[in-house]
Amino acid sequence: MSLSDREQRFVSAIERRRGDLLADLKLHVGLPTGMGNAPALDESRERLAARCAALGAVCELIPGDPKPTWIDAWARGRDAPAEIAPPPTLVCRRPGPQGSPHVLISGHLDTVHDPRGAFRELSVAPGGATATGPGCVDMKGGLVIAMAALEVLAECGESIGWSFILNSDEETGSFCSDRALRAEAASGRYVAGLALEPAMSKGELAIERGGSGQFLLECTGRSAHVGRDFASGVSAVNALASAILEASELSRPSLGVCVNVGPLHCATPPNVVPDRAAAWGNLRFPTPQAGAELERALSTLGRSGLPGVTVRSTLNRPAKPMTPAVERLGGVVRAASEALGRPLPFGRTAGVCDGNNLQAAGLPTVDTLGVRGGGLHTPEEWIEIGSLTERSALFGVVLSRLSGLDHRF
Repeated sequence: MSLSDREQRFVSAIERRRGDLLADLKLHVGLPTGMGNAPALDESRERLAARCAALGAVCELIPGDPKPTWIDAWARGRDAPAEIAPPPTLVCRRPGPQGSPHVLISGHLDTVHDPRGAFRELSVAPGGATATGPGCVDMKGGLVIAMAALEVLAECGESIGWSFILNSDEETGSFCSDRALRAEAASGRYVAGLALEPAMSKGELAIERGGSGQFLLECTGRSAHVGRDFASGVSAVNALASAILEASELSRPSLGVCVNVGPLHCATPPNVVPDRAAAWGNLRFPTPQAGAELERALSTLGRSGLPGVTVRSTLNRPAKPMTPAVERLGGVVRAASEALGRPLPFGRTAGVCDGNNLQAAGLPTVDTLGVRGGGLHTPEEWIEIGSLTERSALFGVVLSRLSGLDHRF
């Protein structure tokens, strides 16, 4: 289906915003929202909330939940309390015409980059085709193109119902925002979810994602002096080593099942038989069933005779399969992209995002609707500047077409 006259007017208006999009990206990249930097997160959230409110959205700030203390205790000391207060989640809801479909847009404000580091600004390359900057692709660019699309749709007289949910802890697993994400997705307000993760390496639309989980192996033994009383000691490190090997044997990479262990922790000096040791790990799995089986298998570690092994785990990112509803939703996005002159292949990735959480709550969701680029999570993160207008146009056309549907997926 080609672009309608109304859609073409919208695309032309987006093209005229080329300079504004780049300026907005520079502003947001310059807000160092990595590593829980609350002042920058607050400013970014407030700026986007004000723009949504100007479009008629009612904005709600939902308090964050504390994450389990064991998740990243390796970085703070065992079971130490979290140092950073749980960040809130912003939901901006703009009502559309009575009975019209509404869409849930999902984005995250945080990045992985150190706010005190040298990589802090958007730097445009000679020739102006690309730029580098912290979070420029993941996902400051996505936030910028979505906000521009919403504003231009309103300028063009489109009356569309949408909500924009913005969290601040996606890069660390969305533990603080998971309840808010799932509640909004399950509210019954929406026909579909659109997440603003960056496009895949070849521009594909991620139609299917694996799942991810975290786990902790804790081992206890009996302390003893190595020189005087070694035989009476029971080494927690030895038990941990055996448990790690058992856990690693659960991996089946060819099937998309991966168990990765690290970091390890033991504070006991080497002249004492250690009575405590721990290891943290990450799980990847292709389907909800595979995730459940993996978690059950982990829970049995140590039953083969290892002393004092305790396992804690959480599947915080459920697998996101390609259901018929998701395939139909992807078809809407593909048709819009083709109408704009770009083919859009479907892809699969083992990476995870908030789209996993939204779909697990029952909302058909597609992601990777953000900008094109690469070097994610590195000091070489870069964006294809032309994708700002291109992907903003795609996002707006998709949103407009979804608002015209007379059925749910």
